[in-house]
Order: sequence, then C-alpha cells, then structure tokens
Amino acid sequence: MVVGVSIPLRAEPCRIKTILDQYPYDFVFTDSQHSALNEERLGEFCTFCDELGLPVQLRIKHTRHTYLVGNYLDLGPTGVEVPQVELEATAHEAVASMYYPPIGARSFAMPRKGPTVPSERLAYAQWCNEREFLCLQIESIEAVTNARRLAMPGVDYLSFGPSDLTFSLEAHPGHSLKTVDDCVRHVTEQLADTDVAVGFRSTADRREAYADMGVSVFLERPQV
Repeated sequence: MVVGVSIPLRAEPCRIKTILDQYPYDFVFTDSQHSALNEERLGEFCTFCDELGLPVQLRIKHTRHTYLVGNYLDLGPTGVEVPQVELEATAHEAVASMYYPPIGARSFAMPRKGPTVPSERLAYAQWCNEREFLCLQIESIEAVTNARRLAMPGVDYLSFGPSDLTFSLEAHPGHSLKTVDDCVRHVTEQLADTDVAVGFRSTADRREAYADMGVSVFLERPQV
C-alpha cells in the first residue's frame, strides 16, 4: 500500500510540514490541471519536499500536454500524472516523453544535483529511468474498458478520477458497469497479471475497502 497526500503548490513550508507530520506518507501529489502552475514555485516546492525525503507527483495541465512530460520532470517532480487518458497513443507518448533512451526519447538534461545523483550522462539517465514514475488517469468508460491496453511497459499505475468518471457513467446508462466501484473492480481484474498498479483518490477511512478491490496506491487529502 502506497499513500500520497495532496498539497497545493501555494502551500508554505510550515503548512507542508504540518501535513506531513500527520501520517507517514510515501509521496506528495500536487495539481496543475485545475490550479495555477508557476514553474519556479514548482521547483521550490519539489526541492523542499525532497529535503523531507518525499518525492512529488505533478498532475499536468491537459492530456494534450503529454509531450511535455520530460520538461515537467526537469523542473523537479519525480512522478507525473497525465489526466483524462483514453487512447493507447497517449500512453505511448507519455512513455516516450518520460524516459531517456533506450526506453524513450526524452531530451537529455541533468537538472538534479545531490550526493546520490550520478553526474555522468548514461548513469544519470538510468537513475532517472529507474526512479521516476508515470501515472495515467482514467476518467471515462472508454478509458476503463481500454485499461489493459493503457497498462503498457513504462506506466507505473493507473489512477481513477471518480468525479469525471461519474459524468461518463451517467452518459452511458445502459453500460454493464454501473458505478465507480464496478469500474475499479473491472480494472483491477484486468491488470491482475501485470506490474501496473491501480490508484484511487479516496479518504483514509476508505483505504481498506478499496484495498480489498485491488487498489494499492491511495491519493488522499490532508488529515488536517
């Protein structure tokens, strides 16, 4: 079970520390899809979280910005979430943009520094490829039914967007999948024989229920 906590980019260091002191979270996730994105602030935010020992996952602005995944990672995040993914082509683009050769086609830069960060080009590229993680958000019936194809090598987990998925379910009243939970069970079954995990935006009191459905990555709001 991996648990991340949502913290807005505008949060001051004292607020970030207060949140992180409440539970042994595994990572921080922050959003630019529905919030303002300042690249300098993102860098500062990631540096502060890195100093506390937690990686940052950024949800990017839009599905069509998937080609910028590598650029976003250069700013400091360790993980990227691409919203509203439905097509295999988007998943392929995300993998190609995130990983350095020979896995992907990301343009080389070496912005990270530190005692454990390799300084040689190939070693740094391998370090990033092994350390960074990619999440695709599935928020429609089309994405749910296509989940097995989206779960390709290079994708670490698929996360649910319950609100937008509910809109999609309401638009397909005759579909065999009736609820968000039906969709979660369907996807976890489809990915059972893969290395791709399933994530869900939930609350701490619902972890066990979704863990029983096969969810292993939890994205939660702060407890304080």
